[in-house]
Amino acid sequence: MEQKKQTHINYDEEVIHVDNVSKSFGDLHVLRNVDLKLYNGENLVVLGRSGTGKSVLIKLISGLLKPDSGEIHVLGETVNLLKEKELRQLRLRIGFSFQNSALYDSMTVRENLEFPLVRNKRNLTRAEIDKEVEDVLDGVGLLRTINQMPSELSGGQRKRIGIARTLILRPDIMMYDEPTAGLDPITCLDINSLINEVQERYRTSSIIITHDLACAKMVGDRVAMLLDGKFERVGKFSEIFETEDERVKPFYDYNFIV
Repeated sequence: MEQKKQTHINYDEEVIHVDNVSKSFGDLHVLRNVDLKLYNGENLVVLGRSGTGKSVLIKLISGLLKPDSGEIHVLGETVNLLKEKELRQLRLRIGFSFQNSALYDSMTVRENLEFPLVRNKRNLTRAEIDKEVEDVLDGVGLLRTINQMPSELSGGQRKRIGIARTLILRPDIMMYDEPTAGLDPITCLDINSLINEVQERYRTSSIIITHDLACAKMVGDRVAMLLDGKFERVGKFSEIFETEDERVKPFYDYNFIV
C-alpha cells in the first residue's frame, strides 16, 4: 500500500523564485522566460525529457551559470548579483545529490561523510564529528556501513550514502539530480521513500530533477513540466497529465509504470 506523504509546507514563504529567466547557448535557447517557485518544506519535481534544460536550471539556481535575463532568488538572496565569496556561503545551505552519488572510492563511508564536515566546520571535536556522521547514516538507514568502502556497497546504498553526505551540513534546500537513474525498480521505490523521509525528518525544501514518472508521483508535492524551454504545466501530478497536449501524452504513455 502506498504510504501517505507527510508534509509541512508553508506556501507563504518562497525559498526559491526563478523570475522570468532565459538561458541560451549560442543559437540553442534552453530556457525561455521561465518562472518557478519553491516553497518552504515543499518537494517540487521538475519533469522533462533529456536535454530540455533541467540540469541547466540547477546550475542557474546555484550560481554556476548566470542567466541571460531575469533574476533568481534563493533564501532571500539574488543569486545572479552575488560575488563569489557570497555564492560559496549560499551553496553551503544547498545540498546537491548527484546522479552518480559522487563518493570518493579511496575513502570509507565514514571518511566520505567526514570530509565536507571537517572542511566547512573546522571547530568540531572528534566526538561531535562522530555524532554527526552516525546521525546522518542512521537517518538513511545505513549506520552499519560506516567502515565499508564504496566498492562494497550496492548502487542503492551508494545513492543513500551520497544523500547522507549532502545532509551532513544540514542544508535548507536539497537538489536531487535524477535520483533514481540506473537503479532497479525496487531500489527506486526505496530512494523515493528516502526523499520523502528526508523532507519530513530534516524539514528540507527540495527540487527533484527527473524524467521518472513513478518518482514524480511518489515524491512531488507539485510537479513542473518543462516543455520547449518553458514550464507549460505546473500543479499536482494528476493535473499535469489531464491534457490532450501531444507533447505530454507520449511522455506519460512511455514512462508511467505504477
